[in-house]
Amino acid sequence: MAKYESKVKQIPYAQSSVYAKMADLTHLLKLKDVVGTPAAAEMLNGKITDDQQRQARELLDGMEATPDSLSVQLPMVGAVTLNIVERDEPKCVKFQSTQSPIPVTMWVQLLPTDASSCKMRLTLDAELNMMMKMMLGGKLKDGIDKFADMLASLPYE
Repeated sequence: MAKYESKVKQIPYAQSSVYAKMADLTHLLKLKDVVGTPAAAEMLNGKITDDQQRQARELLDGMEATPDSLSVQLPMVGAVTLNIVERDEPKCVKFQSTQSPIPVTMWVQLLPTDASSCKMRLTLDAELNMMMKMMLGGKLKDGIDKFADMLASLPYE
């Protein structure tokens, strides 16, 4: 197993609000309506690049979700499905891949910093052999950090 952790991200919303959104994956479908709007571009300005915003729009266009699962089409990978396998309210949501070229487990960990904000860290465990680890390790580390940046920039009201 190869383990990758994101940097700790500050989120300006209460831990309970963030957890409620992350523990029901259908909330992510609402992003399809938001991404690409002028308000979203203003909110994300300076946080992620224009290219990252374009990539996010492309991912969201092919995304499908139920309360417990999320399926996306990833470039050069194909369809990937993540299922929620554990909820520890309001601290953690654990996901596991059921359809992906590499078996993956991911945790979203949340800790309160005060009544109206929290911090988040993503942890990704992937079953990689040594060759795959050398080829993909840096990309997975960058990817988990970018995903954490995106999650930290979302509205959780």
